[in-house]
Amino acid sequence: MKKKLIGLVLTAVFAFTSLTGCGQAEEQRTSAAAAAPEESAETSSSVKEQEGITITDQAGRTVKLDGPAEKLVSSYYISTALLVALGCEDNLAGIEMKADTRELYRLAAPGLLDLPAVGSGKGINVEETAALEPDVVILPKRLEESVSSFDALGIPAVVVNPETQEDFEECLSLLAEITGRQKEGEELLDYYHGKMNFARELTKDAERPLVYLASGSDYLRTCTSEMYQNELIAMAGGKNVSQELTDSYWTAVSAEQLLAWNPDYIFAVSYAEYTLEEIEENAALKQTAAVQKGNVLTFPSEIEAWDYPTPSSVLGVLWLTSRLHPELYSEEAYLKDAEDFYSRFFGITVTKEALGVS
Repeated sequence: MKKKLIGLVLTAVFAFTSLTGCGQAEEQRTSAAAAAPEESAETSSSVKEQEGITITDQAGRTVKLDGPAEKLVSSYYISTALLVALGCEDNLAGIEMKADTRELYRLAAPGLLDLPAVGSGKGINVEETAALEPDVVILPKRLEESVSSFDALGIPAVVVNPETQEDFEECLSLLAEITGRQKEGEELLDYYHGKMNFARELTKDAERPLVYLASGSDYLRTCTSEMYQNELIAMAGGKNVSQELTDSYWTAVSAEQLLAWNPDYIFAVSYAEYTLEEIEENAALKQTAAVQKGNVLTFPSEIEAWDYPTPSSVLGVLWLTSRLHPELYSEEAYLKDAEDFYSRFFGITVTKEALGVS
């Protein structure tokens, strides 16, 4: 990309693109249900051509690259973390804001902490991003409107939307394709599928305890049947008490409704803005089986949130399986799997505390 051309065009491009139309007021971890597998495979299709690589991104856009991208800007935590898992940390020239809050970066790719922070969930700085002269810019779907700004500069932009398990896997394959890391991507996907199938088979005949998973902003907001968290609970051998809800995002419920569901377990996420004590001290919730049995717990971990699609999300399935069915999958077995995962895909040694086991 020629700097002179960028400079001319930038005079007509606003410096910062704001997020609009965001349908989620919270951590924006989830989206509507994914398409059927046949449609998903088509959406993530890519064709290598003589002149480079042509892919279809998760906004349904056709994007052409001269070849595997060697210089990347990622404005979204999940895509950045996936690129680290694929071994592309040295190819990143710019990333999302608040990188210093990501323990995974500190442990596995500390060099990321010194990179320019060009974007967030609310927007991306087009001028600063263009100055980095990336081969491709990776944007979350909620910043899709920024694509036109990069198109005007001749900078390829790829939109990703890894908000369900199926879409997450599609995103992983897409990033592996544009970086030429297909082998690493397939290895990671094979691991996911193997461990998730292991959990499903292990618990298929077990009694399914009732599970309530609270959102980050309010413990009286919960996941619905349209979200990855519902899949996670099912894979771990539990039953989501709020699976009857069909909204796309975290949904508010009353304490009375939660009492009527009477979950055996109540889980708060690791990024919660409330305490477990607040849940336990709620007058209505004191009568639930979860509170009475001491089963009000925090969903780990310190390294990376496991309750929504992230590179480490498979460990959330394994951890929850070990909590709901310790007789089938022990804490010791979970620890070994988690330690092996981080060693294999991120090259780091992790502590029990970071894995949610004190």
